[in-house]
Amino acid sequence: MVYAIRAAVYMAEQDCPYHEEFDGNDACAMHFVGFVGSEPAGVLRARFFAEFVKLERLAVLKRYRASLLAFDLVREGISLARRKGFRRIYGHSREGLESFWARFGAKPFADNRSIEFSDCRYKEMVIDLEPDATAIGLMSGGHVIIRPEGDWDRPGILDQSGLRGSTYRESNSVKARTTLT
Repeated sequence: MVYAIRAAVYMAEQDCPYHEEFDGNDACAMHFVGFVGSEPAGVLRARFFAEFVKLERLAVLKRYRASLLAFDLVREGISLARRKGFRRIYGHSREGLESFWARFGAKPFADNRSIEFSDCRYKEMVIDLEPDATAIGLMSGGHVIIRPEGDWDRPGILDQSGLRGSTYRESNSVKARTTLT
């Protein structure tokens, strides 16, 4: 769904070359898919760095742009960043669309810096955040931390696994080996 929507928006509408749109970062990112009814209609990508989350590749199919889907996708991205305890979001706003991002508190970054790629100019923007009161951290507990991304409040498959107890098998273990010389 992510690839189909982004190809329709960026490649078909904006003539973005394939290798620029699918830049090698999709496998290491989190993707949000927004629906109108049962139809996948929009996407947003998030990548996580030490000090910030980068929200990027927001795309909504042309026939759904009059909906509030783009706003919903960005709100979900911000909510996830806060829940993960981040204090800053970084992104690129296509020149002329800065007011869209300003609605979420985005401001131009460092002397109104801009960059160009894929035949467009983009303004670098930042959103300063307060982490969610229930932000996931080391004290959240091991089972919470290993639950599926974004689904930390619901017990996952590994919570159930932990209930059955350990079945340690010596033949299935790793041991340190010392060699005397």
